[in-house]
Amino acid sequence: MTTTGRRPLIGVSTYLDSSTRWGVWDLPAALLPAGYPRLVQRAGGIAAMLPPDDPAHAAATVARLDAVVIAGGPDVDPSRYGAERDPRTGPPAEARDVWELALIEAALTSGTPLLGICRGMQLLNVALGGTLVQHIDGHAQTPGVFGHHAVKPVPGTRYGEAVPEETSVPTFHHQAVDRLGRGLVASAYAADGTVEAVEPGDPETGSGWVLGVQWHPEMGEDLRVMVALVGAASISSPSGGPPSGGV
Repeated sequence: MTTTGRRPLIGVSTYLDSSTRWGVWDLPAALLPAGYPRLVQRAGGIAAMLPPDDPAHAAATVARLDAVVIAGGPDVDPSRYGAERDPRTGPPAEARDVWELALIEAALTSGTPLLGICRGMQLLNVALGGTLVQHIDGHAQTPGVFGHHAVKPVPGTRYGEAVPEETSVPTFHHQAVDRLGRGLVASAYAADGTVEAVEPGDPETGSGWVLGVQWHPEMGEDLRVMVALVGAASISSPSGGPPSGGV
């Protein structure tokens, strides 16, 4: 956990569901599985939900945060990386694609620490000109149930520094990184060769602390990826002072 006296404010993008039922209500809702804010909180940060908004507001939004997390969710629209839709690709989530791509661009431009989780890693890759494999087998089995598989870090990478040993991670996805985006390198792999983490190849000249992971750390007990993000957020808070969202 971070040792600073104030906790950094970590914005997490959300789902947008057109019909959600709770109690007597059935209404549109901005949703975020509770594992995401819990992971941020356990790692020493404060979680703020970032539902889809006008992309023109992304830079101003990111400017008020100490770090950004792009959460998991539906498949990225294949048109965004110049591909025809595979029959197994899910329906588009236009509002999320537009908003989260704007958040990624704003974070990269400003040097705000950025973590992409599952869809978030795939969208980071697409934002930088990369492509996706639209369907792979073996990484999502029973619908609604997370599986586990081993992930091996690449030594000398940011991810490898945070998690230096092979670990078993919670996973549920059917798409994966294909061609890497500009400046990105793979920093972890599954046993079948699937890229499991990406990051800038030269962190010293990159756009701040950036990491994407294909699995779902919010569904496990290992805090190290989020602790690394919170630590980066504490260091890079505005004006070199304490994190802007701290209490």
